Amino acid sequence: MGSRPVIIEDYNEEWPIMFNKLQDLLRYNLGKLASTIEHVGSTSVPGLASKPIIDIDIVIDSMTVLPQVIEKLSKLGYFHEGNLGIENRDAFARIDDKVPYNNEMDQKQAHHLYVCNKESDALIKHIIFRDILRKRPDLVTAYSALKKELAEKFKNNRIAYTEGKTHFVNTIMNEYKNI
Repeated sequence: MGSRPVIIEDYNEEWPIMFNKLQDLLRYNLGKLASTIEHVGSTSVPGLASKPIIDIDIVIDSMTVLPQVIEKLSKLGYFHEGNLGIENRDAFARIDDKVPYNNEMDQKQAHHLYVCNKESDALIKHIIFRDILRKRPDLVTAYSALKKELAEKFKNNRIAYTEGKTHFVNTIMNEYKNI
């Protein structure tokens, strides 16, 4: 986690398009196992500076279907990393940059993939934070500035970069969660 440099880019209008392509591929292969597939994280918020990595939460109705989801995702080139200490949310990594595999076997946008129970606290927080920022351009501006400042200060320390965002995120969640 600490080895790759932190690179923050200005918002890219291609990010939602890239998400939609990934979502379509995942939806096609998972079918009804996924109740929804959510674009979360900074790339899901118009105008927000971000690391150029799409965050995707695949929502399932129950963790009882997780073994079937793991099997389907493994056929697409993902491997299951477990919950990494976060209950009701399992992480998946890509074998290579062509994952999820399709007929074209083309390179796909960098992304983080999670499978979450619909009652997952992590999922709920992702969606609430995303939705707050989508409604508040002033917060998007402030958060973008903070992220750029932290990326400059902690260019080679992803852990410190992430910790630096925590106070801002927690403050926003507490102040605006009911908007």
